[in-house]
Amino acid sequence: MTLSRGAALARFAAAPVASLATTRPTGEPHIVPVTFIVGGDTAYTMVDAKPKTTTALQRLANIAANRAVSMLAHHYEDDWTGLWWVRVDGEAVISEDPEVMAALRRPFGEKYPQYRDQPPGGPAIVIGITDVTWWDWSR
Repeated sequence: MTLSRGAALARFAAAPVASLATTRPTGEPHIVPVTFIVGGDTAYTMVDAKPKTTTALQRLANIAANRAVSMLAHHYEDDWTGLWWVRVDGEAVISEDPEVMAALRRPFGEKYPQYRDQPPGGPAIVIGITDVTWWDWSR
């Protein structure tokens, strides 16, 4: 069965983790795993309280310099007929708006129980999805 764009985006949204790819101001790629949620044609990720070496995150500096981003979610299993990946491309903005961050905390807590006791504090990365590309074994 070939996936539709909507089914591919739903599969992406249900994935527990994705990799966020940005470009450093020097042109080098930068990729990090992120937790995320999807609402319509928008993906959201937030800076959370997990230990980090710095609060001046490279992904935020990269987006400030170049808004083009990609996110990739994938699934692997030894039975390769279950393999799939979905990539979303888009334009990202960084939001520190308290109302935006507050509105995101509940859906993040619904997807990730760990955030119920310690919700992400932000900032939020808001990605307007412009393209969805996918592959699965049936394709």
